[in-house]
Amino acid sequence: MKMLMPVLLASVVAVLSGCGPKDPTAKAGAGTITLNYANFPPASTFPCIQMEHWKTEVEKRTAGKVKVNTYPGGTLLGAKDIFDGVIAGTADIGNFAMSYQPGRFPVAEALDLPHFFADAKTSSRILAELIETFKPAEFAQVKVLTVFTCPPALVMSTKEVKTLADLKNLPLRSSGTGAEVMKRLGASPVAMPQSDVPDALQKGVVKGNVSSGEVLKDMNYASYCPFVFKTDLCVTSFAVVMNKAKYDALPADVKQVFDALYREQAEWTGAYVDQHVLEALAWSKENHHLTVNEPSAEDRAVLRATAQPLIEEYIARVTAKGVDGQAVIAFIRGKIAK
Repeated sequence: MKMLMPVLLASVVAVLSGCGPKDPTAKAGAGTITLNYANFPPASTFPCIQMEHWKTEVEKRTAGKVKVNTYPGGTLLGAKDIFDGVIAGTADIGNFAMSYQPGRFPVAEALDLPHFFADAKTSSRILAELIETFKPAEFAQVKVLTVFTCPPALVMSTKEVKTLADLKNLPLRSSGTGAEVMKRLGASPVAMPQSDVPDALQKGVVKGNVSSGEVLKDMNYASYCPFVFKTDLCVTSFAVVMNKAKYDALPADVKQVFDALYREQAEWTGAYVDQHVLEALAWSKENHHLTVNEPSAEDRAVLRATAQPLIEEYIARVTAKGVDGQAVIAFIRGKIAK
């Protein structure tokens, strides 16, 4: 009996060791690699739609070798915690907006300046090329899987805006570089999360929102703001990053799938959200009699003149930090010209 005791104890330990919590990012049976992907906006929004598209493509192209668990709505990491959370390994992959951490991404933030992009597909492609070409130190601790932007921002408002003069003293929810542009145009920018805008509009705290057009439908802003002034202002840039050690440990064929999706996913996301904006505008016109006004040639010239000092300030600011801001802006403008 005494001789059997060590054997029985070893068997119990072996059984119990298989019952404890498992690393959810570890390889699961039959060689499956399970990865957790954190995102911050609601599941119905385009950054999460692109996440689900990427997941589907990865699982299909790896023939099931990779399984991706997605976490929208900040359920795994909050918006401002995603980048550091991926570095720390709390999530394997995360999508975040660079503007949520001003100054931390001096190369990428150049895309958020007022370049007056035609659409999100163009700005997303240029952002992908920018990061690929400059390989900025700001992403040295992670693997960048893809990047993309929202469409150029519109002014949606409760009162009609036909000219830049109509913006005078108008309280508008705006953020990032867009808020600075609005301020210099004479409006009164108000900072707040998108989720607070409907209540603020109802209470008259703000008279409109400076954002890309898909939110007219996605967040029902068209029911509060029946007017749009098509300024084609700033975009907001996003990055999807992966824990570097986790990426380095992937098999070569899986890395090849991830790498091949870098530009493809950027362009797919831009094209998707551009189409979604068109659908949102059509829906808003049909259901809420939305009126869209275009700036005159004179107002467009004023917009560009207002933007130029912001670009010069950016160059000076990042150059002081050791980034060739002039080269970054020249690269972006060269791509736009083509």
